[in-house]
Amino acid sequence: MNAQQHAGNGQNPVQNNGQTDQTPGNAQTPGNAQAPGNAQTPGNGQQWHGRQPSPYNQQGHLPPAPPYVGAPQKKNWFLRHKVLTGLGALLLVGGGAAAAGGGGDTSTDTAPTQTSSSSAESSAAQSSSSAATSGATTKATTGATPEAAKKNTTPGLNTPVRDGKFEFTVTKVQTGVKSVGDQYLGQQAQGQYVLITVTVKNIGDKPQTMFDSNQELTDAQGRTFSPDSTAAIYMKNNDIWMKEINPGNQMSGTLVYDMPAGAKPASIELHDSMFSGGTKVSLTQ
Repeated sequence: MNAQQHAGNGQNPVQNNGQTDQTPGNAQTPGNAQAPGNAQTPGNGQQWHGRQPSPYNQQGHLPPAPPYVGAPQKKNWFLRHKVLTGLGALLLVGGGAAAAGGGGDTSTDTAPTQTSSSSAESSAAQSSSSAATSGATTKATTGATPEAAKKNTTPGLNTPVRDGKFEFTVTKVQTGVKSVGDQYLGQQAQGQYVLITVTVKNIGDKPQTMFDSNQELTDAQGRTFSPDSTAAIYMKNNDIWMKEINPGNQMSGTLVYDMPAGAKPASIELHDSMFSGGTKVSLTQ
């Protein structure tokens, strides 16, 4: 080694990778003084030169590296989560058992399904047969036409009918009347007067007024007619066009309708008030 001593002291030289270690410019430490107390660096026999000792050894090589200690290996996920792993295994086993058990029941459900289908078809056939029988029976009972059935159910003359607080009985129908009243007080018909004689009885518990304007007449052509109250006044002893009737009492009078000549009255709809539902009476029976 071509090592030299530090300028200004008599100590052993510091080697650095086989070269002379000198201060910059080969200058001495100010005042040629040593490190404080002339103490040596801990752990070696060299003096302090104002710089860190070289990491190289006397042969100019780095010291051997310490033995490599590998990082601790992590455990497998299943080993670190033993509880979850066990639960997953139980679920898999249970699912497999359920699938195996469900597959075995397929054959047992086939027969009931087929039986139910057959029962439904049988019920439908029975319902169709019953409907056909019922339809035939209804047709035979009601008769040939709806008009005949309606005519049979509508009450006629001298048959009491009720609407609200009144009970009506139509007793007479007179057509082709040219005038009403007498030579002093009377009125001529535009066409013909049709006179409907009716009896009205109060079946309620309070007084009720009879108004002829609430009674509507229909002819054979389906046309509707309202009464002629003025012509009804000219008829003697005829107060039914507007008269209050007490409970339990009754009165008779004539409803007067001015209809075209040749028109035929077919029915009349009678009401105890303008708001009632009314009841129909046939004038041809």
